[in-house]
Amino acid sequence: MPGKNLSRDEAQQRASILTVDGYQVRLDVTSAPDPAAATFRSTTTVAFRCTQPGAATFLDLLAPAVRSITLNGRAIDPAGAFDGVRVHVDGLAADNVLTVEADCAYSRTGEGLHRFVDPADGETYLYTHYEPADARRVFANFEQPDLKAPFTFTVTAPAAWDVWSNAVHEDVTEQDGARTWQFAPTKPISTYLTAVVAGPYHVARDHYSRELPDGTTLEIPLSAMCRKSLARYFDADEILGVTKLGLDFFHEEFDYPYPFGKYDQAFVPEYNIGAMENPGCVTFKEDFVFRSKVTDAAYEGRANVVLHEMAHMWFGDLVTMRWWDDLWLKESFADFMGSYALIGARTRYSSAWVTFANQRKAWAYRQDQFPTTHPITADIRDLEAAKLNFDGITYAKGASVLKQLVAYAGADAFFEGARRYFKRHAFGNTELADLLGILEETSGRDLKSWAAAWLQTAGVNSLTPQVTTDAEGRITELAVLQNGDVLRPHRIAVGLYDHDSDGSLVRTARIELDVTGARTVVTEAAGRPRPALVLLNDDDLTYCKIRFDDASLETLRTGLGEIRDDLARALAWSAVWNLTRDGLMPARDYVALVLRFAGQEGNIGVLQSLHAQAKAAVDLYADPAWRAEGGRLLADGALRELRGAVPASDHQLAWARFLAQTAGGAEHLGLVRGLLAGSARIDGLDVDQDLRWSLWLALAAAGQATDEELAGELAADNTAGGKRQYTQCLAARPTPEAKAAAWSAVVDSDELPNALVEANIAGFALPAHRDLTALYAAPYFKLLEKIWAERTIEIAMRFVGGFFPSAQIGEPTLAEADSWLDGHPDAAPALRRLVIERRDDLARALRAQACDRA
Repeated sequence: MPGKNLSRDEAQQRASILTVDGYQVRLDVTSAPDPAAATFRSTTTVAFRCTQPGAATFLDLLAPAVRSITLNGRAIDPAGAFDGVRVHVDGLAADNVLTVEADCAYSRTGEGLHRFVDPADGETYLYTHYEPADARRVFANFEQPDLKAPFTFTVTAPAAWDVWSNAVHEDVTEQDGARTWQFAPTKPISTYLTAVVAGPYHVARDHYSRELPDGTTLEIPLSAMCRKSLARYFDADEILGVTKLGLDFFHEEFDYPYPFGKYDQAFVPEYNIGAMENPGCVTFKEDFVFRSKVTDAAYEGRANVVLHEMAHMWFGDLVTMRWWDDLWLKESFADFMGSYALIGARTRYSSAWVTFANQRKAWAYRQDQFPTTHPITADIRDLEAAKLNFDGITYAKGASVLKQLVAYAGADAFFEGARRYFKRHAFGNTELADLLGILEETSGRDLKSWAAAWLQTAGVNSLTPQVTTDAEGRITELAVLQNGDVLRPHRIAVGLYDHDSDGSLVRTARIELDVTGARTVVTEAAGRPRPALVLLNDDDLTYCKIRFDDASLETLRTGLGEIRDDLARALAWSAVWNLTRDGLMPARDYVALVLRFAGQEGNIGVLQSLHAQAKAAVDLYADPAWRAEGGRLLADGALRELRGAVPASDHQLAWARFLAQTAGGAEHLGLVRGLLAGSARIDGLDVDQDLRWSLWLALAAAGQATDEELAGELAADNTAGGKRQYTQCLAARPTPEAKAAAWSAVVDSDELPNALVEANIAGFALPAHRDLTALYAAPYFKLLEKIWAERTIEIAMRFVGGFFPSAQIGEPTLAEADSWLDGHPDAAPALRRLVIERRDDLARALRAQACDRA
C-alpha cells in the first residue's frame, strides 16, 4: 500500500534491514509570525545502518517541496526521489548518512506543526502533534514506532520566543532578530513522540527531587506553560502539585527512575485530543486552563489526564509497542493508571473509580457494541486503521480489563510484573507476548487462556442474576447468567443490598467469586434473606454490562437514589442507561429516573453524565411523538433543581448548564435572557463568560439571538474561546441560511482551523433542527469519498462523524447509509468503519424508539 497510508508490511520490511543510530533535525520557524508564510525550513540528517548493502528504502515526508537530498555525500535529484509523501533512496551502504532539506507546511488542523494566532493580542504560537504518524509533516524520518533513535533538535525562532523540545536546551544564540536553540540529544524514542513547542508562552517553573536507592538524587526541572492571554487563569500550582504527587507515586510503584530529564507540560490552543505523552514535553489541550468556573469533576478530569500522560513516560515512551497492533500496551495501561494513581498518589480526588465506572466504561460499552468492534489487541494493517483505534476499546475497555487482571492475578504480582517489564525492555519495543510472559512469572498463573478470552476477542458480556426463594423469602439459589458471543472468566463481587433504618439502601453482604461459563451458582448466597437489590459486579472489578432480576429493577425504579455508596449507585445508573440504549427500558422511564433522583445525586461527575444521557434519551431514543413532552420535562426539572441547588455550588452550575441545553419554552428562555441581561438572578450563580456563551447558544438555537447581540458578545470576549463559541452560535440558529453557511464553511473550503470546523459542525447538527438539516443527507453521502481523499484524516473524521444525518432517525436514512456501503465496497476501510458505526447508532436509536413507543 504505497503512499501516505504506510502499511504494517512495509514497516516490518523496513525494520528488518535498518537500524537508526540518530537524527539531527534543524527547523527554522522565523517565518511563523508572517501570516503569508505558508512554510518553514526543515533539514534532517539521519545516520542509519543497513544489513543489505545495495538495497533501497524510503523516508516518510509530507511536504510541499524538497530542496535537496544527499546520501553518503552523493546528491540525489529530488524531482525523481520525492513523490510528495516519500523520499526514495537506493544503493544503501552498510553505514549511511542521509540529509533531506525540505520546505514543510505550517498546519491549521492540529497535525504536524500547528500555527495559531491569538485574537486577544496577535501573538503567534506553535506546537507539534504527531501521533500516530505526523512527524513526517515536520521532518523527514522513518515513521514507525520500532525504529527508535536519539534525536538532536536545533530550532531557530523569533528572538522574543522561547522554544521547548523533549530534551533540555544546551545553548541559545542570537543573530539578526532570531534565536537558535540547541537541544541535547534525547534518549532513544519513536518519531511520533518527538516534540517542539515555540512562542511567547507564559511559564511557571518548579522542581522535583528524589533520593534513589543507590544514594544518588534524581533532579527533575518542572514547568507548565500556556498562552500569555490565559496567564491570569492558569492555576499552575495545582497542576504542578499533582505532577509531584504523581512522580512520587510512579517512582514507588515502578521502581525505575524517570528517564527523560526534565518534565515540561504545555497547554496549547486548538488541540485535537486531550493530551500527548511526548517525553519531557507533554502537550495538553488548553481547555484545561479554566477561564470560568467549572465543577470539581473538571479538576479531577484534568488531574487524571496529567497522571495518565505521566504513566506513559514508562508505558509507551520507555517501552514502546512494536507496531500499532499493540497500541493497548500503552493506552490501556495509562488509562488504568490515571484512575489508579489518583487514589494511590493521595490526590484529593477520591472518587476516581466512580468516574471510571460511570464515564470511561460508557465509552467502552458503546464502542464494543458496534459491528466494527475489535479485540484489545487489534489487527492494524496500516496507519489509517491505527488512527481509528484510539478508541473506547483501546483505552477504556483495555483499562477495565487491566482492572480485572489486577483482581485476577493480584496487585503485587501486577506491579512486580511492570517493574520487570521496564527493566527488561527499557528503550525497546515489545509485543503482547513480552508482557504476558513477565506477568506469568510474577503471578504464577497461566495467562494465555486469560489473554485469549480478554485481549484477543471482541464484545461485551452481560451478567444477570437469577434468584429463587422459598416460602419464607430466603434464597434457595442465586445464579449468575452470562451472555455474549464469547463467554469469559470474570472475577466479580456480588452485593446484596437492603434498606436500613433511615431508608437508605446499604450493602448487607458481599460475595466474591469467579464467574465462568453460561451459569455460575453463588453458593454462599443460599439461605440468606432475599435482599431488595442484587448488584452484580459490585466494586466494579470486571468489564461487563450488568442486568437485574425483576425485584431488583423495581427497587431501583423506586429507590435508585437511596443507594448510599457512590460507586454502587454509579454502577446502577450505568446499568439502567445500558438497558435504555439496548432497547430494554423505555427512554421515558430512564428520563423519569433522572428527574426523580438526579437532584439528590452527590457525585458531580455522575450528575453531569446523567444530564448528557437524559438529553440523548429524549433526542435519540424516545418515541418522536413524546419527544417534545420529554424535552419540556427535562427543562422543567433543570429549572426546579437550579432554583433549589445550594448557592455557588458545583451542582448549581451543572443545573444551570443543563437548563441552557434543554431550554425551549417561554419560561425557560425568559430566564436565560434575564440571566444574560442581569434582570434575573439566581442566588450564588455567577454568570461568567463561559456560562454566558452557553446561555447565548440556547437563545441562538431557539432563534432568539440577533446577529448584533452575538457580535456584541464576541466583541466583549475577543479570544480564541470566544471565537469558537460565537461560530457555534451562528451555526446553531434555526434558519436555512445558518445551516447552509455552516455546511459551506466546512465543505467548500479547507481554510478553517480544526477548532472552527468542530464549532460549525456542533452548531449545525443540533438534534432539534433535524427538519432543517434533512436536505443535507444526500449531499453528505455523495461527498464522503471526496472529503476523505482531499482533507487530512483529522478533518475528514470530523466531517464523516459530525455531518452524518444522525438526527434523521428513520428507515429512509438507514437505507441511504446501507446503499452507500453496498455501493462503495472498495472505499477506504477506515472511512467505511466510521460510516458503519454511525449507521449502527441510527439502527440502535430506532430499536430504542420502538421500545419507548411500545
